[in-house]
Amino acid sequence: MEIVIVGSGFAGLCMGIRLKQAGIEDFIILEKDDQFGGTWRVNDYPGAACDVPSHLYSFSFAQNPEWSRRFPTQPEILAYTRKVARDFGLIPHLRLSCALRGARYDEAAAEWSLDTAQGAMRAKMLILAQGGLGTPSVPALPGLENFAGKVFHSSRWDHGFDLAGKRIAVIGTGASAVQFVPEIADKVAKLDLYQRTPPWILPRPDRAMTAPERWLLRHVKPLQWLYRGLTYLQFEWRYLAFSSMPWLGKVIQRKAGRHLRRQIPHDAQLRQKLTPDYAIGCKRILLVNDYYPTLTKSHVELVTAGIGEIAKDGIRDKEGNFRPADAIIFGTGFDVAQTMTGALITGRNGAKFGTGEPEAYKGAAIAGFPNLFMITGPNTALGHNSIILMIESGVNYVLDAVRTLRRENLASLEVSAEAQSRFNEEIQCRLRRTVWNSGCKSWYLSSTGRNYTLWPGFTFQYRRITKRFDRANYHRG
Repeated sequence: MEIVIVGSGFAGLCMGIRLKQAGIEDFIILEKDDQFGGTWRVNDYPGAACDVPSHLYSFSFAQNPEWSRRFPTQPEILAYTRKVARDFGLIPHLRLSCALRGARYDEAAAEWSLDTAQGAMRAKMLILAQGGLGTPSVPALPGLENFAGKVFHSSRWDHGFDLAGKRIAVIGTGASAVQFVPEIADKVAKLDLYQRTPPWILPRPDRAMTAPERWLLRHVKPLQWLYRGLTYLQFEWRYLAFSSMPWLGKVIQRKAGRHLRRQIPHDAQLRQKLTPDYAIGCKRILLVNDYYPTLTKSHVELVTAGIGEIAKDGIRDKEGNFRPADAIIFGTGFDVAQTMTGALITGRNGAKFGTGEPEAYKGAAIAGFPNLFMITGPNTALGHNSIILMIESGVNYVLDAVRTLRRENLASLEVSAEAQSRFNEEIQCRLRRTVWNSGCKSWYLSSTGRNYTLWPGFTFQYRRITKRFDRANYHRG
């Protein structure tokens, strides 16, 4: 076939829609699981929700006036992606339970030879659209294999496990944990929350959308664009706080501090444990209203001593204190690099995809891998706005590459190593001047401290450099 897309989340669906709109039908979308939907299908833990407003967390060409809340919940986002797939005719293109196990570029045929869970396939172009939140990150804790109770990660939530009356150990205090901890706290007998580093938390300005608001957004189309545009500006300016105007970051940090003091007014020791020692923005900022109050409950304990070892029936911290546990739930995030490089992919002259630190040209193409493109590849994630904006920009770029291949009847397109190197030197130089590279340890950084995750600029700057396919930077076959 002409094109194989890997991944059925927002990025894969957007790529499929834009291909169909361009009149290109010879493509399929591979999904490793038996249902499609990406991140928002996998992450269905209690309280799962997005920290980007609903009307910005949707495609510009498929705006949804029916969002029930200002910030969307997991069930609504999943329902939106499924509606979009149906409305734009993507269902026949989906191949479920069809994981990509490996791929090799056949230089003589200028095609990709694919090994999938449903057999061998061949494609002229391979587009990776898995996103970064697909592979759970579980730390190698001493003794974990000896634990006799239940163990699962937030993104693999065991809904069949009854939490009622159980002693629960939650490891991690990231974006998932701060959402599910308040949801489960009142169901359990004891909850011990193991924190390595506290996050900065801001109030979540969420509320239900009123019936008149939804009616107006449904029937007055210009209002959809106006509301989306105002929401976009409200978030986009925050990039300045993380880059060229650090004093704005200090203003936001003071707001986060006030939020902590208001929600925990009488326990200075607990507030101290929950106060980060790094500049706000260095790690992901979280939006939540009920996390801090949950930690003041008598049966909830915040543990900051660190985990010494895990025993058969509980956890011993590094100070020697033992806390029994019936279950361990990991809220420790994702292995972003592993998600990007999960399948064994071999390019031209035996080049191995994903060896070393992830790097790409415009987050979309990699030297040594002809006719392979990525959506939201390295350095395209955001610390200040909606990833949907980056997805649409990346898809536009790749679509223009597809058109170039077709229009000029080319066998292949491969970005030059020189162009890729220049691009990444500039990206890393810009990142060094941002709060994201200010010294804290985060999932944005590799083990060597290289930021391979975030885009160091405004979203409209990425839109500008991906507006057209720059074939001058590519070798043509």
